[in-house]
Amino acid sequence: INHIVHNGGLYKRPFNEAFEETPMLVAVLTYVGYGVLTLFGYLRDFMRQWKIEKCQNATEREEQKDFVPLYQDFENFYNRNLYMRIRDSWNRPICSVPGAKVDMMERVSHDYNWTFTYTGRVIKDIINMGSYNYLGFAQKTGACQEAAAKVLSQYGAGVCSTRQEMGNLDKHEELEKLVARFLGVESAMAYGMGFATNSMNIPALVGKGCLILSDELNHASLVLGARLSGATIRIFKHNNMQSLEKLLKDAIVHGQPRTRRPWKKILILVEGIYSMEGSIVRLPEVIALKKKYKSYLYLDEAHSIGALGPSGRGVVDYFGLNPEDVDVMMGTFTKSFGAAGGYIGGKKELIDYLRTYSHSAAYATSMSPPVVEQIITSVKCIMGEDGTTIGEARVQQLAENTRYFRRRLKEMGFIIYGNEDSPVVPLMLYMPAKIGAFGREMLKRNIGVVVVGFPATPIIESRARFCLSAAHTKEMLDTALKEINEVGDLLQLKYSRRRLVPLLDRPFDETTYEETED
Repeated sequence: INHIVHNGGLYKRPFNEAFEETPMLVAVLTYVGYGVLTLFGYLRDFMRQWKIEKCQNATEREEQKDFVPLYQDFENFYNRNLYMRIRDSWNRPICSVPGAKVDMMERVSHDYNWTFTYTGRVIKDIINMGSYNYLGFAQKTGACQEAAAKVLSQYGAGVCSTRQEMGNLDKHEELEKLVARFLGVESAMAYGMGFATNSMNIPALVGKGCLILSDELNHASLVLGARLSGATIRIFKHNNMQSLEKLLKDAIVHGQPRTRRPWKKILILVEGIYSMEGSIVRLPEVIALKKKYKSYLYLDEAHSIGALGPSGRGVVDYFGLNPEDVDVMMGTFTKSFGAAGGYIGGKKELIDYLRTYSHSAAYATSMSPPVVEQIITSVKCIMGEDGTTIGEARVQQLAENTRYFRRRLKEMGFIIYGNEDSPVVPLMLYMPAKIGAFGREMLKRNIGVVVVGFPATPIIESRARFCLSAAHTKEMLDTALKEINEVGDLLQLKYSRRRLVPLLDRPFDETTYEETED
């Protein structure tokens, strides 16, 4: 009730997010499962050492045994004895456009996943529930493909130079102006790689004597960028505004360690949609805290740009906020736009500074012209500047698919994490044996899914992650849901102790939270 009263004025729409607690029995059995795997791992290592079992992993040659070891046996223990058992669930090669359906090359292993052999057979028309193709722009026909093909014939595939030298094309300028207009900011800059947009630009913005406050579940690119910057890093609990406010208060009261001088800058790092949890950042509260404590905000919209908001402009649009309240707006073109690269948007002074001091701007090769054209065409489509309503229809279709898919999974009794409007849908598996089993069983039924385990998630929170797309039809989703329901019964994955409460028509000035205690 306190949350509703306190946040009612900040939120213009319901904010429903659920993280159901792991059932105690499931948690105990998961730990037991990892314990058994670890014991058998030590037994197999013992057998490999005494040449009873063939050793497949990388080891030093006999004549190098007195050197400093290149391969740490214990560090590689997880890969050797746990990951290798279910390695066939990852790195599956597809041989088609990553659209709503994909074709996959069949492969088999005769040595327990140490090596794979291709059979030459192609598995056709697998329903793709794993790619980040949120708006369905990953396609080999249509306006985007035609425009990219035309630019390829005019400009070629590569630029062979950096933006600061001979690699600044008119297409790059056009893209940046369009992205700035799309985001509602003064200026924007595009980069050739989404990961490097974070990891190479954060060090240009903060350094020694600065403080970074980072969400505990931030992406590896944000973590790397923060570490490379040399700034002091403090972590707050995921999406927990009390934890963030406490760190802000402490930072202002105590200042820097030892000297007690004020911090040069305080930068808050958050994501729009968290790619493993399916949760949406509580942006209205983050902005309120940022203003209250005079800090800066860096928002990573890799998964939310295009996928959230009435007009597809991301989490700022979703909450109906002013883009000027976010100091650094970062996002990628790799997901909703079906292309590659990333961008940073904000005030003109910020972008002019990054053009000079960003490592990605100074040393990285410019974006490929066909990729730039793919982004330009897809952004214009979303904005309606192509003279059609296709983009708007795709944004609405994604939102409908997301709500339908999430609701049906909850009705079946699965534990589903995240926000009801997030197209990233984690389905909890927990036990290590069920990670590989779920991926294999779904593939048998012609459904391609992504399964995720340690170290990408906490060790007892293994999951399958579905990414919904506007390209998915209701028939595709119903087929996938039918197979997921069947596999859920087969593997006994329906752990939820809460059956779905019927949807409530709440007024838009009310905010509700559904969360477990820390």
